[in-house]
Amino acid sequence: MKKQLTALLLATTVTISVGAFTAEQALAASNATIVSGVNFRKAPNTDSTTYGLLKTGEKVDILDKVNNYWYKVRDDQGRVGYISTSSKYVRTDGSGGSSSNSGGSSNGGSTSKPGTGNSSEIINKVIAAGKKYMGTPYEFASDRSNTRTFDCSDFTRQAFKEGAGITLPSDSRGQASYVKSLGGTTTNWRNLKPGDLMFFMDYKGTKASAYPSNKSNQRISHVGIYLGDGKILHTFSKASGGVRIDSIAGKHWEHRFVFGGSALK
Repeated sequence: MKKQLTALLLATTVTISVGAFTAEQALAASNATIVSGVNFRKAPNTDSTTYGLLKTGEKVDILDKVNNYWYKVRDDQGRVGYISTSSKYVRTDGSGGSSSNSGGSSNGGSTSKPGTGNSSEIINKVIAAGKKYMGTPYEFASDRSNTRTFDCSDFTRQAFKEGAGITLPSDSRGQASYVKSLGGTTTNWRNLKPGDLMFFMDYKGTKASAYPSNKSNQRISHVGIYLGDGKILHTFSKASGGVRIDSIAGKHWEHRFVFGGSALK
């Protein structure tokens, strides 16, 4: 009887241990490989500080898919952080991570829960969020903590935060760098899709001749959201009446345009 009891206790202990191990390892069930250097951030947003760069060939464990744009991962040093979900940076060797995402971002990140559905549905939400603020007064260097006034980048940041659940960098140049890092940009505004961000150089006049033919090295000073049909949703001055919609073709906006692209890849 004593031998049977000992065997039973031993079997129970092994079963419990195996169960605990399985639960502990469940989140790390999907391995991934870094295919291009990517920032290893401490929170799931582009304003977060980083541990540094994860290099090509490094392996990480995907612990969670926070939203469409961020994986929560653990590197080979045991550090837990966040990387882009873009296939440009990471190749998943398993299921792509769990997708609990029941409470938005983790670890105090400022990225909120993203809009659900396909990209066109998310874009519609971004545009709707932006249009909700039509007429909101312009203020240079507006307070990012409220929506009483906007400058151009504060406005686009708010629209994407509400509509897509992502927090873009706070200024137009930071947003331009972020979009460029995702790839797929264009210097021809007619190739843009609704919801793409448009980036512009400084105003130099209404004539095309006032602007250089090669704008690649020009400083970004303005950003807006492309609506399609040659329209842009943005804000740029107090005199203009705040958030508004403008036509692009034949206007200084066309001449000032540097590049544009999606912030959702």
